[in-house]
Parts: sequence; structure tokens; C-alpha cells
Amino acid sequence: MSDAADGLFHQSTDLEAESPTLIEGLPGHGLVASIAVDQLTDQLGLEEYGSIRSDAFPPVASFTDGLVQDTVRVYGGTEPEIMTLQSDVPIPEDAFDDLSQCVLEELVDDFSRAIFLAGAPAQSEDQQGEVVGVATTEELKTELEDAGIDLAEDSGAVSGVTGALINACYQADVPAALLLVRADPRLPDPAAARSVIETALEPLVEFDIDTTELREQAEEIQRQKQQVAQQLQQAQGQQDEPIRGMFR
Repeated sequence: MSDAADGLFHQSTDLEAESPTLIEGLPGHGLVASIAVDQLTDQLGLEEYGSIRSDAFPPVASFTDGLVQDTVRVYGGTEPEIMTLQSDVPIPEDAFDDLSQCVLEELVDDFSRAIFLAGAPAQSEDQQGEVVGVATTEELKTELEDAGIDLAEDSGAVSGVTGALINACYQADVPAALLLVRADPRLPDPAAARSVIETALEPLVEFDIDTTELREQAEEIQRQKQQVAQQLQQAQGQQDEPIRGMFR
């Protein structure tokens, strides 16, 4: 076995799914991937399959239900057959290679294809939630089209941990797809997460997720944004009042 700094998978239970789809949910722009995959893991009742450890990961302690847990975890389930890759903290750049190496060397035999999620800054509110897909193989490209997912028409590049992982899959001839969703450039965006679930993941992987909670979260964030905007307008008006009075 390699040193811990190289990234090692520590299995905690058997994986019953025979050829699941791996869905990545690591923290990124708008936390879209994290929010979406957390929803899948919770609603589908996925069980922890194992964890990935590396000395290059941030030295933090993650915990839930009163117990410490690894920050980077892999879950699995059979109905539908999926695996999820999740992290409680952003993955630093110097850990990209460790994570990619672990996925391709220790987990690749466990899944049939991978789906990566990435948020991109929306230029307007109307653009938020738009999803386009990119594939590493012609076969998977056809699957995206059959699922009704628009293909990315323009040239581009995806950086960060998601870009590193999908590039590693491409170089290793592992079937993988990237779902790129437009999200709020400033705040966590549950509405974008809901959109990528409903318009892309559900038809592509064939499952049904209740996104009511995400809709409610999005509505609450929108209300908070409107309150902040009103408070700023009121504050601005109060600041302007003495100035107008001086010129009367």
C-alpha cells in the first residue's frame, strides 16, 4: 500500500450494487454539487461504503450525530445503483492528484460511469439553473442527448477539483459526464441544485427525488436577499436625506 499522502480508500462495508453510477458532490461554486448530492444521499438512504484519506486533505475534524467521521466519504445504494463522493470541506489544489489517483486506482472497478457536477456563475437570474452536459465518450454523449440534456455548444474549461477528476477519467478512458449548471455567483444556490437534479440527474440515472426542501430553501434565500436589498435602500435613503436638506 502507498503512503497516506497518496490518498487511500478505507472500505467500511460491502458494496451491494453491481455497476453503479458514481455521482460527485464535492464543494464548489454555489455549493451546487454538495447540496444536490447531499439530497440524493439522504433521500435514497445510501450507506457509507468507505472514506478517502490523504495527508493533503485539510486537517479538520468532521462529525455528525455525536461521532467524528472522515471528511471525504463514499456512499452507495442499490435502488437505484449509485455511489456518491462527498466532502465536508473544499479539496485543496495540492490534494487533487491524491483524490484522482484514489478514485481511478481503488474505486474505478466499482462503478460503470461517473457524473461530475460543477456550478458556473450565472450572468442573470433568468440564467440560474440552466444545465448543459459534456461527455468523455460518444456513447455517454448520446446518453446525455437521450436524457434531454443540452450539450455545451461553446468551447470552455472546468478548473478545480471537478476539472481535475473529469480530466483524469478522460485520460484513463473512464466514461464520465460533466453537468454544468449556472448558479448564483455569491451565495449557496439550492435552486440550481434542484434544477440539476430534476432536469439532468433524474432522467440520466432514472430515479425520483423530492426536491420540495430545496425549493423551500431557495425561496427563503430569495426572501433574505430581498430583505437585505430593502435594508440597503432604506439605509441609502437615510444617508441622502441630510444632503437634500442642505440644498433646500
